[in-house]
Amino acid sequence: MTAPRFLQIHTLHSYTAALLNRDDTGLAKRLPYGGTMRTRISSQCLKRHWRMARHDPHALDAIDGAEEAYRSRELVTEMVIGPLKGRYPDEIVAALEPEFQKAVYGDKADKGKKSRQTLLLGAPEIAWLAREAERLAAEVDDADMAKEALAEWAKAFKDNIKALREATALPGGLASALFGRMVTSDPAANIEAPVYVAHAFTVHAEEAEGDYFTAVDDLKREEDDSGADTIQETELTSGLFYGHVVIDLPGLIANCGGQRDLAARVVHNLVHLIAEVSPGAKRGSTAPFGRADLMLIEAGDRQPRNLATAYREAIPHDREEAVLALDRHLARYDETYETGETRRYLSLAEAPLTGPEESGLTKLSLKALAAWAEGQVKDAPDA
Repeated sequence: MTAPRFLQIHTLHSYTAALLNRDDTGLAKRLPYGGTMRTRISSQCLKRHWRMARHDPHALDAIDGAEEAYRSRELVTEMVIGPLKGRYPDEIVAALEPEFQKAVYGDKADKGKKSRQTLLLGAPEIAWLAREAERLAAEVDDADMAKEALAEWAKAFKDNIKALREATALPGGLASALFGRMVTSDPAANIEAPVYVAHAFTVHAEEAEGDYFTAVDDLKREEDDSGADTIQETELTSGLFYGHVVIDLPGLIANCGGQRDLAARVVHNLVHLIAEVSPGAKRGSTAPFGRADLMLIEAGDRQPRNLATAYREAIPHDREEAVLALDRHLARYDETYETGETRRYLSLAEAPLTGPEESGLTKLSLKALAAWAEGQVKDAPDA
């Protein structure tokens, strides 16, 4: 068996009476596919919930050696300049802020936060910027000196922060190492994502209903007008969603500073998060919590391929049919392409998955499946 370059993770998740991911009108996101409208969960929504699951036993930022990351237009204001206020003269702090904003967010960043790109910076980068701001504030006596010092500092900024990034395993934090980032003001800071996440969609036609609900004033008196205090309407959907995630193992190892053990722990935890962490708006009124009905993981060295075409023609909202459709579609791929992926899976369905003997297809618990995926990282080739 060749060294695994890619892990492909295919999932089926079921949710009932939920509003998992809303569009700009407050309705569920949708996707037309195969002539049928489906309910959709965006990749951005999925990634954010995995990244923000900080109290989960398998939280990404709880991994030893991981670095946090923060996404905001206010990183300089809150985390670099903010700590200086009240400790250094106001005119010096005021002189420092616009130059640091421009260094991080680009030439027009000092015009206000709306002119800034929402950036993802790692804790090492933010800590370095904060140290630099502190050093400059301590070295100057007035605003004019600050401007002169900043002019020199700005000339060397990109070279200095580049050196920091090259000397740090996770300069942009673990979130950047996984999902990448784009910095328009500094292309050298861009990070290529080794984890690719498809939009999840229902394997069947959308199932949606408008939910009319009211709120009643508990202190309303009998002589007050009758009826509810508030009347509103929202949308609820139910669905069985197909999801697809690809992990470029050499790319992940490289983004983890070459630390293969760290990358392996990341994959282990990510498998748990994909299976167990639910996206969801309106959690307080829908409790949209579910775990994977099916998770199939493939390890191989060929270009990944999405199995969404198993559901190009919408099928009934039925887990057993969805699993059988996926199994049949995968068998056609095996017969046609013979790419030889190694496979393991978990399933709540009655029918087992089938596959070529050489695939080693075995049904496992989530704990064992995550451990198997972790082991694939240790056998992966270098970038």
